[in-house]
Amino acid sequence: MLVVATSGTGYVLGSAGAIDYTGLWATCAGTMMVAASANSLNQVFEVKNDAKMKRTQQRPLPSGRISIPHALFWASSVGAAGTALLACKANMLAAGLGVSNLFLYAFVYTPLKQIHPINTWVGAIVGAIPPLLGWAAASGQVSLNGFILPAALYFWQIPHFMALAYLCRQDYADGGFKMFSLADASGKRTASVAFRNCLYLLPLGYLAYDWGLTSGWFCLESTFLALAISSTATTFFFNRTTKDARRMFHASLLYLPVFMFGILLHRLDNNNDQQVTMKNTDTELFMDRKREKYSASAHSRPPVAYASVAPFPFLPAPLYAES
Repeated sequence: MLVVATSGTGYVLGSAGAIDYTGLWATCAGTMMVAASANSLNQVFEVKNDAKMKRTQQRPLPSGRISIPHALFWASSVGAAGTALLACKANMLAAGLGVSNLFLYAFVYTPLKQIHPINTWVGAIVGAIPPLLGWAAASGQVSLNGFILPAALYFWQIPHFMALAYLCRQDYADGGFKMFSLADASGKRTASVAFRNCLYLLPLGYLAYDWGLTSGWFCLESTFLALAISSTATTFFFNRTTKDARRMFHASLLYLPVFMFGILLHRLDNNNDQQVTMKNTDTELFMDRKREKYSASAHSRPPVAYASVAPFPFLPAPLYAES
């Protein structure tokens, strides 16, 4: 549901004016189908690992409620249906992002979890694509201000999963996963990475306002949210206890829905292209004035030829000097 919510939020933000609710429904439905396909493939590939972990051993595959062929059939059919829906009711860019994210999640992130701790950062990219997909479905393009919500998703996921991996580190070790916290016995590096990425959330509210995506109120609210989650990361950094890790995890659960609600509440209905055009016009006007000033100062100076003989007034002026 989180993936669908972020995709839908991206769609609304990408709609410069009136929202096409049919397109919004199709985008959310297509995203949900593609995400279901990716998640099913993930569980097929990790069925043996899930059986060893307390938090996943009751999933349908390790518990034996469904078979692997059944899961593969479901994953392929729902993935194809979701991609087709995005292509027909949204656009090919949105469909391409959906397919790319499915591949990245199932065939890159999933096996990487058993190979290297960098899997958390790859997984953060996977989580950041759905809002970009929604934006592309609404606007037909990927523009700079469309990266505000994906950036929030990316940086938010790091402290979220660092806290989760710290709390469940023994479970992940039993399952054979290479999580960052398992190579950090003291927890100091885990807490440091979480804190650093919380700080990266701070400028996003200002950028959303500066790029014409939201009003100034969101800048204040977003900054407050980032400071709140950063405070829990600070406490975890200095104490590194299970209690503080859980507090940071709960703060991350609260951060994202409030952030998305705020960005939707304060979004500007004006066409973003008009605001960019106004900024470009101001820049061009400034450059024109600079050129005029430079031209005027250039004409007020004596010709270069006369300047070249100034130290030697007894010499005749060169022939190429202006008369």
